[in-house]
Amino acid sequence: MVKQHNKAIIITGIIGLITTILVGFGEFLLHYGGLGRFGADYEFLRGISDNKTTTGHFISVLAAPFYIVGFWHFMKMLEPADKLWSQVAFAVMSYGFIIGNVWIGSRANISAIINHENISEAALLISLYEIRYEVLLLIMRLCLLVFSGVFVLLVLSGYSYYPKWVAFFNPIFLIFVAFAIWEAIPAIGNYLMPIGLNFAFGLLFLISIYFSNTLQEKQDE
Repeated sequence: MVKQHNKAIIITGIIGLITTILVGFGEFLLHYGGLGRFGADYEFLRGISDNKTTTGHFISVLAAPFYIVGFWHFMKMLEPADKLWSQVAFAVMSYGFIIGNVWIGSRANISAIINHENISEAALLISLYEIRYEVLLLIMRLCLLVFSGVFVLLVLSGYSYYPKWVAFFNPIFLIFVAFAIWEAIPAIGNYLMPIGLNFAFGLLFLISIYFSNTLQEKQDE
């Protein structure tokens, strides 16, 4: 029974990793236009074709819900430190990604608006977009901050299935790393920034899967 439980933890971690790859690929198609000017004015979306954003839209939106399976993996890896707070981390981040998926689903539309300036109501549409969707992104970022904080505290407690140094690989810190790479080495960062969140979770899933494979050894000690 214990081995089956450990196997489920490993499998859900792998599902989470595959999800980061799929959503990351979809977001890259949605957000990478070659300009490298990422910001709130949406200029970085200029030049991205409708076919490309439509493809990215469906890949990212259809894959993103599987992140919740991966968050269950994190919950089980954190659970020995504190069952309640590991559940809080799972619930908060799952809610954040549900909201985030609504935001992802909007990106192809804002790209179409930016790339078709003949629309006379473009300014109004952009304004409405910011009210309706960028607020959702802020909510997701808040959930990510809460998740990262709980993750760090539980890992540093020394009672989770992670060594304490894994606390440095929390998503918020890894996103800052991606941003720092973009600032320092734009040639690399321009490819990394469009998928910053997926880069962060992808690296965390890789580390987590490694340690989930050692669960049986710890339980046999």
